[in-house]
Amino acid sequence: MLDVQQQLDCIKRGAMEIISEDLLKEKLTRSLTTGKPLVIKAGFDPSAPDIHLGHTVLLRKMRHFQQLGHRVVFLIGDFTGMIGDPTGKSEIRKQLTREQVIENAQSYQQQVFKILDPQKTEVVFNSDWLGKMTPYDFLRLSAQITVAQMLAREDFKQRYSQGKDISLLEFMYPLLQGYDSVALKADVELGGTDQKFNLLVGRQMQKDYGQEQQVVLTMPLLEGLDGVQKMSKSLGNYVGINEAPEDMYGKLMSISDVLMFRYYELLTDIPLKDIAQLRQDITTGALHPKTCKENLAHMITEFYHAKAGADHAAELFRQRFGKGQAADNAQMYEIVSIAAKEWQDGKLWICKLLTLAGCVKSNSDARRLVQQQAVTLDGAKVTDAGLELPRPDTTAGGAYLLKVGKKQFIRIQVDG
Repeated sequence: MLDVQQQLDCIKRGAMEIISEDLLKEKLTRSLTTGKPLVIKAGFDPSAPDIHLGHTVLLRKMRHFQQLGHRVVFLIGDFTGMIGDPTGKSEIRKQLTREQVIENAQSYQQQVFKILDPQKTEVVFNSDWLGKMTPYDFLRLSAQITVAQMLAREDFKQRYSQGKDISLLEFMYPLLQGYDSVALKADVELGGTDQKFNLLVGRQMQKDYGQEQQVVLTMPLLEGLDGVQKMSKSLGNYVGINEAPEDMYGKLMSISDVLMFRYYELLTDIPLKDIAQLRQDITTGALHPKTCKENLAHMITEFYHAKAGADHAAELFRQRFGKGQAADNAQMYEIVSIAAKEWQDGKLWICKLLTLAGCVKSNSDARRLVQQQAVTLDGAKVTDAGLELPRPDTTAGGAYLLKVGKKQFIRIQVDG
């Protein structure tokens, strides 16, 4: 096992905040002395079936802890997932059924082991303890935090000031997540910066139950392909880890030169000094940004699809952009704006969308393409020619990424 400073250097890479670093040093020193690994906890509510690169920022940090010899607990919030984390939400979330949660949880497990070592990962479900709690237990839990503390939380404060509803069930969510840390006796809990309130509740909960408090380590929220909004499937700016290699590679080639280095730091294990050298080489002209971006796209695609998949994806990209085209600054996806009036009742038929985007001459041609499975939307094959798409949220930078055949790559946006 590496010494404390070496472990800290690895743990701190990309991290936004550690509460507190002194306590983490104490825990690492004790672990090194006793030979007992730390318990590293990260919870994931299976609210959606797919994992994208934004999720992997946290998963990669868990992998770092595995490589350092610590015990990583991948917590699936099958109980809390039926409530839904209210973090960052402007209104009450629709509750998932038990069946939806279990189905999504199974999909999560299949995907996370592309990143985590399955032999070193302990998968647990919080229904194992939360599902056994009595009404008395829940009452005791609810007494651990005040309404004033809850309303100090930014998203709750905003909703309350705007007169929007906040359910008592949402108030319970941070308490239940906090109790997960008690049940697991977590030494460190990982989460995104938007999870800080919930993670700190875990520290308070452990103190109230007579345990040593966990260290809170927050990771940044990865910006999506637009370089502005956090990566999200609903915004159409995401890269799914199960996407076809050519789609993954192409999307990564579309990011800006500035965002490229953010991805290098958070999505690869390239040493930081080497990343700094890449920056310097581009500044001096010793390295072209396009070459640097190709290396990044190949590296990430290879991680999820092996070298053969990445090589093939790179070749397809070169075939499209390699003949005198301005591939160094070109976006993989041509931007096409469709007038807001076309989205009748907030929806647009997929075949009409293809026609309006100029992919085909008629709706019947579009229907044939869909039936031939030649259309991909946000990384997934379109198989239903009757599909109606909801209008993207323009206020949040929403868009659709459309691939038609092998040569048409289009980013659909709403005009007005």
